[in-house]
Amino acid sequence: MAHHHASDAFSASGETASSGNSASGLHRAVSLWQATSINMIEMIGIGPFIVMPLIMQQLGSGWFLIPWLAGALIAALDGLVWSELGAAFPLAGGSYQFLKAAYGAYSWGKLMPFLFVWQTMVQAPLVAASASIGFAQYAGYLLPLGFWGQKMLSAAVIVCMTLLLYRRIEAVGKISVWLWIGVMLTMIWIIGGGLWSVHLHHRVQGLDFRGSFWGAGAWMALGHATVQAMYSYLGYYNVCHLGAEIKHPARNIPRSIQLSIAGVALLYLLMNISLAQGRWPHAPHNGLMVSFFIEQLFGSSWARLATLLILWIAFSSLFSLMLGYSRVPYAAALDGYFFPLFARTHPTRHFPHISLLMLSALAFLFSLLFRIEQVISAILAMRILIQFIGQAVGLWLLHRRLDRRHFPYRMLAYPLPLCLSILAWVIVFISTGWKFAVSGLIMIAAGIVVFYFIKPWRSKWQQQSQQVSSPKEHQT
Repeated sequence: MAHHHASDAFSASGETASSGNSASGLHRAVSLWQATSINMIEMIGIGPFIVMPLIMQQLGSGWFLIPWLAGALIAALDGLVWSELGAAFPLAGGSYQFLKAAYGAYSWGKLMPFLFVWQTMVQAPLVAASASIGFAQYAGYLLPLGFWGQKMLSAAVIVCMTLLLYRRIEAVGKISVWLWIGVMLTMIWIIGGGLWSVHLHHRVQGLDFRGSFWGAGAWMALGHATVQAMYSYLGYYNVCHLGAEIKHPARNIPRSIQLSIAGVALLYLLMNISLAQGRWPHAPHNGLMVSFFIEQLFGSSWARLATLLILWIAFSSLFSLMLGYSRVPYAAALDGYFFPLFARTHPTRHFPHISLLMLSALAFLFSLLFRIEQVISAILAMRILIQFIGQAVGLWLLHRRLDRRHFPYRMLAYPLPLCLSILAWVIVFISTGWKFAVSGLIMIAAGIVVFYFIKPWRSKWQQQSQQVSSPKEHQT
């Protein structure tokens, strides 16, 4: 069962109290190696393969590296916030638990965690849809699918992912490691291709930083490119959503976050430099830059193999993100904050199967309705105010209310990284553009209306939740 105070969620030994684990019905079975794999395969999805050529076209020259460096810095700063909160509240639901702990002491505080769950029901399927749409788009290198062929394939990918996740967390953790191995081998091959190109041509090209970048239009382009790059870094916090299933969470959650950010940032920078060695007589069609790059170096047969591996990466990312997000509505329903149906777990496999199926159904629908370009900025604009900025402010509130012993992990130079993280997210929110910023605000406003509309039922749900969880706590 989730708790409002860090002292309840965490025992003196640094592990969660038994009630925080047993009452949920989830098992602590995910190791540091598996947790880092889950984070990294969500981060390295289809996103970088789609947005890298877009950023190169927008900025040109060596400036295309700047958004990726900026994205790595923002992720590193925000990762410190997630590390503190994840170590202090290692429970299912991640941000839902953090926002509840930070704001629950206030009369209006129940609104914040509800808004996160509310937006998760939309933005999580949007993220999944973007991964499946990107999968189908890249598959166009192998098969002449056409518009409806791509739509059918993207929907089929959602179905396959759901079937693969429909099993115990121990099996899911092992699957994630194998998916991670495939992801890493593909990235190493792409980076090695760039080094081979340097060997063939005896020069490094595409990294010219000459030219002015002081105009207003140039800075707007840089901001927009940073939004796209930041989209490719999202996922370093996925381990927090699985907090109730991580072994030794006080140690493993911060480590997995930091390892995944550092590893992915290095891979992205090397991959950008590698792709810059390609010769592009015209803009790569449909963002299939990597496939064309491998084709230039090694021929069409190897390019088809590279495309298959990129599809492996896209599917791995989809697998990881739906694994984490399926725990969010479940955790909220377990506390009586959300519809009770989502609190159900599979009777033998012990995972929130109703939550997974509902999110997958929405992702299936969104994959048929939208294009990938439409969802990247919308995803970030929808999440920044509540999840990233709201969470950072919540950590500051928790530091004011609780003493140091409630935080097994503490960031260096607090509160400077916290303040810089909030400032960075404000800039990213503005850079999404006014249309997406307004859509994010509309989503929040709709959530507020729903929150107060279901208030009579929510009180009943919370009473039922307390009655169900109390016997389990006595058993432990």
